[in-house]
Amino acid sequence: MASQIQKMLPKVVKDKVALITGASSGIGLTVAKQLAGAGAHVLLVARTREKLEEVKQEIEQAGGKASVFPCDLNDMTSIDECAQKILAEVGHIDILVNNAGRSIRRAVEESVERFHDFERTMQLNYFGAVRLILSVLPHMINRKNGHIINISSIGVLANATRFSAYVASKAALDAFSRCLSAEVHAHNIQLTSIYMPLVRTPMIAPTKMYKYVPTLSPEQAADMVAKAIIKKPKSIATKVGTFAAVSYALVPKFNDFVMSVGYQLFPSSTAAVGDSKSKKAGKLNLAQRAFARLVPGEHW
Repeated sequence: MASQIQKMLPKVVKDKVALITGASSGIGLTVAKQLAGAGAHVLLVARTREKLEEVKQEIEQAGGKASVFPCDLNDMTSIDECAQKILAEVGHIDILVNNAGRSIRRAVEESVERFHDFERTMQLNYFGAVRLILSVLPHMINRKNGHIINISSIGVLANATRFSAYVASKAALDAFSRCLSAEVHAHNIQLTSIYMPLVRTPMIAPTKMYKYVPTLSPEQAADMVAKAIIKKPKSIATKVGTFAAVSYALVPKFNDFVMSVGYQLFPSSTAAVGDSKSKKAGKLNLAQRAFARLVPGEHW
């Protein structure tokens, strides 16, 4: 499948303009390199100019084309200014990949005095993404062309425990996109949500036990994005994600049971509950390893 994607991608993205947020590391970095390698002009958006310049240099050394647009995606004014600069300098955007995100692993009962956790995830994962979409949407409508890809989470389909703040923000973006999709259908603008499973990136590094659970590589995640660009589906999910969504629609209490088992098996982080209350979160025991392999890619 990966080789087929690599073969088809240049036919779709050559000479296209693709804006990628969170392009300085992880999935965004890998997607940027892949699209640039296929002939796209990639617009690199993230907070730190120095890191973006390094990515640009790597892409150009490999024969690709990239432009750097530093932006604090938590700041609505910064997003407006960045979008205006992009449209003034580049003219248009064919593909927008909303990849930048903030994840927080903390149970609701551990968050009762941390309302700011919910504000932070909504600010970046929802408001930041929506603000950027609104900034480029009029130009896509005028051109009657565009593809918006939102990196969502398998947790939205499976209702991942300990990730209520993160999952809620991604679900909000999902709902916004479903409404928008019908509104812009006549303008030939497509929207795709990718329900990404766990990917081995710097974002999951603080949770030490994730070293021992099944994850995708950034390259595999980038292939999911490439598949979205090529086929333009409404959504992309793994088999586990699809099963979770179907099970919740048909037998929601079964879904609750499975997720509850996982919630009991895997400990909270020391940051969430403090060292004195936390179980040791190192290598997984036999039951944890078996459960993680039964539901690969899920957030625990």
